[in-house]
Amino acid sequence: MPTTSTTQTLIHLRAVDDVAIAGTDLSAGTDVAVAGTSVVLRDDVPRGHKVAVHPIAAGAEVRRYGQVIGFGGRDIAPGEHVHLHNLEYREFERRYEFSVDAAPQQLVPEAQRRTFEGYVRSDGKVGTRNYLGVLTSVNCSATAAKLIAQQMRFSGVLDDFPNVDGVVALTHGTGCGMAPDGEGIDTLRRVMRGYLTHPNFAGFLVLGLGCEDNQIVKLTEDVALREGLPITTATIQELGGTTKTVREGVGRLTELLPEVDAVRRTTVPASELILGTNCGGSDSYSGITANPALGAAVDLLAAQGGTGIVGETPEIYGTEHMLVRRAATREVGEKLLAKIDWWRDYTAKNGGSMDNNPSPGNKAGGLTTILEKSLGAVAKGGTTTLTDVVDYGAPVTTPGFVFMDTPGYDPVSVTGIVAGGANVVCFTTGRGSAFGCSPVPSLKLATNTPLYQHMSEDMDINCGGVIDGEISVEALGEQIFDHVLRVASGEHTQSEDLGYGEEEFVPWHIGTVM
Repeated sequence: MPTTSTTQTLIHLRAVDDVAIAGTDLSAGTDVAVAGTSVVLRDDVPRGHKVAVHPIAAGAEVRRYGQVIGFGGRDIAPGEHVHLHNLEYREFERRYEFSVDAAPQQLVPEAQRRTFEGYVRSDGKVGTRNYLGVLTSVNCSATAAKLIAQQMRFSGVLDDFPNVDGVVALTHGTGCGMAPDGEGIDTLRRVMRGYLTHPNFAGFLVLGLGCEDNQIVKLTEDVALREGLPITTATIQELGGTTKTVREGVGRLTELLPEVDAVRRTTVPASELILGTNCGGSDSYSGITANPALGAAVDLLAAQGGTGIVGETPEIYGTEHMLVRRAATREVGEKLLAKIDWWRDYTAKNGGSMDNNPSPGNKAGGLTTILEKSLGAVAKGGTTTLTDVVDYGAPVTTPGFVFMDTPGYDPVSVTGIVAGGANVVCFTTGRGSAFGCSPVPSLKLATNTPLYQHMSEDMDINCGGVIDGEISVEALGEQIFDHVLRVASGEHTQSEDLGYGEEEFVPWHIGTVM
């Protein structure tokens, strides 16, 4: 738990930290108590921003969370605002100590195992929702797919099938104008197969144009789909145009409704949960409230035999040395470092650096460097052993804490995590991201109380109570875990009720647009 000054709201996380965090907007000249001493603010300091607690020399390491977040760009005096104008990003040497903090997962006794109500599919996977999907092979069939889903929703045909959660149109901007083989199209097909086998779907129409690089027949080559899963395929060129395609698509999906509606929820163990995590619109409080509380929930799920996924490789950069300490084996740790090396090379080839992240919103919220942002983001993974590192969109089959290689961009990241099998997602935000990820329910966790109150119709959980002194990180983690179980059993999230989720299906496009 952070310690808070008795005179002003300054949050000093570790005794070795060179900075403390403002809990409210503070004015220059304010006398604040922090780290056992009194400091007079030399500048106005916005809420969530950093204050130097003692002199920092130019070029010296600057620590927060007990870890390096940057280097003094010049001499910094006590009480000075520490941000973009005087804190610099630099590369620094990390010590990689493989698996020194790894330990076998201790599962809770059988009698204490939690459960939820889910849909058990023929392959043993468990869904938290029961959807029909329209999956496009190429951007050219996107409009027709959306029209099919809209007609299904608004025609009233779903009213007689209350156990069907709806029809989701999964459209994207690629599928052609790309190499017919190689990393780019392989990644797209891996994501599409992940959705085709996702337990939150009970049936599919896969729709193409007909002449695209990403031919529908290639999706199922050498890949076993779920036994008994009704999948129908078609192309616009084959069916004779858009109008005929929409009519045919609606007809085929309507025929599937009785079969899909017949499925019922049953009681299953919490070990069947695969919880995807993501942070977007992060602020300085993300690493103090929502992210560590979500990490505590991941720890609880892992103790039940379940799985928690963390992605966003560019947003754990600078913390990889901490993660390899928790790697179950050296091989797992080496896989993570290989992903970091790929991203270094990838950003350099495109004329950037890993510090191109944080975003303008992150910086306005008090985050200065990628090192600082990463230390908050990695907290979503809790404290348990890192059991595996997987490629983007690859099936997650190892329980416990798993890392998936994804970009930091929220829709692309979560699309990969859902393709990997996540059946619930928790999304933390400090600035106020608008997000959902159909067919998977997504809980929104606000890092601070003002945001929760300001965007109450978008947020599911207020994590600001940690800063307000109302709840501990551990207790909040238990509340998040309980809420996840309720949502997995059918309770709706705010983003579901608002209709978010379809536009956020964004497979990672790798490679040249031809």
